Amino acid sequence: MSENLTEIASLGEFGLIDRLTKGLENHNESTLRGVGDDCAVMRYKDTDVLVSTDLLLEGVHFDLTYVPLKHLGYKAAVVNFSDIYAMNGTPRQITVSLGISKRFAVEHIEELYSGIRLACEIYGVDLVGGDTTSSRQGLVISITAIGDAPADKIVSRSGAKDTDLICVTGDLGAAYMGLQLLEREKFASAGQKDFRPDFQGKEYIVERQLKPEARRDVIEELAKAGITPTAMMDVSDGLSSELLHICKASQTGCRVYEDRIPIDYQTALMAEELNMNLVTAALNGGEDYELLFTVPLHCHDKIAAVPGVKVIGYITREDLGCALITRDGNEIPLKAQGWNPLKEQ
Repeated sequence: MSENLTEIASLGEFGLIDRLTKGLENHNESTLRGVGDDCAVMRYKDTDVLVSTDLLLEGVHFDLTYVPLKHLGYKAAVVNFSDIYAMNGTPRQITVSLGISKRFAVEHIEELYSGIRLACEIYGVDLVGGDTTSSRQGLVISITAIGDAPADKIVSRSGAKDTDLICVTGDLGAAYMGLQLLEREKFASAGQKDFRPDFQGKEYIVERQLKPEARRDVIEELAKAGITPTAMMDVSDGLSSELLHICKASQTGCRVYEDRIPIDYQTALMAEELNMNLVTAALNGGEDYELLFTVPLHCHDKIAAVPGVKVIGYITREDLGCALITRDGNEIPLKAQGWNPLKEQ
């Protein structure tokens, strides 16, 4: 450990918290009291409260060989914001809990927090508390997001109806292809000094993996257009998995068109370079954090005018099942092949 770095033990838990949260400003009136007491204090009137939490483990969810700590902090916060937006809500506060191993110095955790704080600043979210403890397994990050939405505007997974249009934002598969590229360069760097990874022409997919964004912009555009989705999720584990979640919760089936799935050019190039099936990557890659949602058929013209949204299929009766319609018109059953964190490796 460098002599210029500060051992965490020298500050203690509360000293570290003070250092990490110094100068935090609150953005929301609902935040009455943040860091500094046993509990944060928030007040909500005439609205429903939304709460979501994510746990990230080093070696399972991220690899610090190629993930910068600032990017990791930003991503850890944003993926929680995405869960709130996926309920058609607005994230207001987060709490951050860390498990820290001895190989980390204070400056390392400050770098992580700089990413978290940047995400909070950009999205107007208040960091109001958390916890720290020691870890024997590397870095552990747990973030809980708190948000709100009017009771009549909250969107769950279970509201899709027969003939509803299936919509998705942005493009799919880029984050997965970015991960494949990072893993390839990590493998190529083994045992080499002064190795320089080759990301030229592939910056977009790398950024989609390391620094995703939550689709606040689309939620705002839907509100402006007067559209409330009937069902919605964010695409964290893969399009196929999320579609099946919606259909199961809504007791429906679905049809998705292969040629309507939005895919970026860099994603397609990377899939070709790695000899991987592009559609499989888009369906099952995950970590895109785009929004998947359904709207009534009569909203077709309205939804077509919303920037960044594409209609990729429609909801059917449950007895018709869930299928992908290929470019040649064949139907292939959709299978949940997205990432499963509890699957044996």
